[in-house]
Amino acid sequence: MTTQYNIDSPLKIGTRGSPLALAQAYETRSRLMEAHGMPEAAFTIEVIQTTGDAVQDRPLSEIGGKGLFTKEIEQALLDGRIDIAVHSMKDVATALPDSLVIDCTLPREDVRDAFISRKYGSIADLPQGSVVGTSSLRRRAQLLTMRPDLKLVEFRGNVQTRLKKLDNGVAEATFLACAGLQRLGNFGIANPVETGVMLPACAQGAIGIERRRDDEASATLLAAIHHPETFTRISAERAFLGELDGSCRTPIGGLAELEGSSLHFRGEIIRPDGSELHKGSWDGPQADAALIGAEAGKELRAKGGEGFFG
Repeated sequence: MTTQYNIDSPLKIGTRGSPLALAQAYETRSRLMEAHGMPEAAFTIEVIQTTGDAVQDRPLSEIGGKGLFTKEIEQALLDGRIDIAVHSMKDVATALPDSLVIDCTLPREDVRDAFISRKYGSIADLPQGSVVGTSSLRRRAQLLTMRPDLKLVEFRGNVQTRLKKLDNGVAEATFLACAGLQRLGNFGIANPVETGVMLPACAQGAIGIERRRDDEASATLLAAIHHPETFTRISAERAFLGELDGSCRTPIGGLAELEGSSLHFRGEIIRPDGSELHKGSWDGPQADAALIGAEAGKELRAKGGEGFFG
């Protein structure tokens, strides 16, 4: 493929329409502009509504799990309506359509969860029986493991919507990803939760860029902004998820960290009601990232046994 992207033939970047998704698309565009000396007019941002955005009144786990924020965008890629797609990697299913590939990741942001409250500074500060809002099954299960006294309610929407719900007394606290708050310039409201307290979602804080496998022009452009360390880390985390059939229906946490040429991986699986948790850590060379993650997934699946997530 010999397409040359310019003002007359701009690169079409597909994204969801949320403020965070748009911020990620703009970051991708800025990095491409800087790497290749291209003007802003050589790109267009194409907003595509996804099922996850359209259905706001039900938990994600009830309407299909992973893929809710990517399927329509991937279809636009397959149809040729866009050239590349920008995703939050924690929303991406572990198996992609055969003709699509994600081989470009941007530098990863802060992986931690952020505790958000108008009154309290941490999970430990919450009074007995406090109401906490979250739509994440992982966060719900982790909280119930730590604090079975808490009352959990469904909480969806963007940052401002969630803050308004806190102001209206719907809940005393909620959680967001630190990475999203940083990208939106709202990190000041965050009380970061260390990963030893709440292990993040696999690939949290990572942006991946998807393209058609046979699109060599896009591949060449994206290679210049690829961050290999992020790719290595999320390769382990997504392999872990893949072994566990990870979706929005399963409480799973996983994090890979690099030190020298080594990779250190921590993973956990939790019953949705927080009554049982299995976790472990694994180490190995970075070159074996996906193998390490897959082995971790197999071990924890065996520990949990049949029907663990039922």
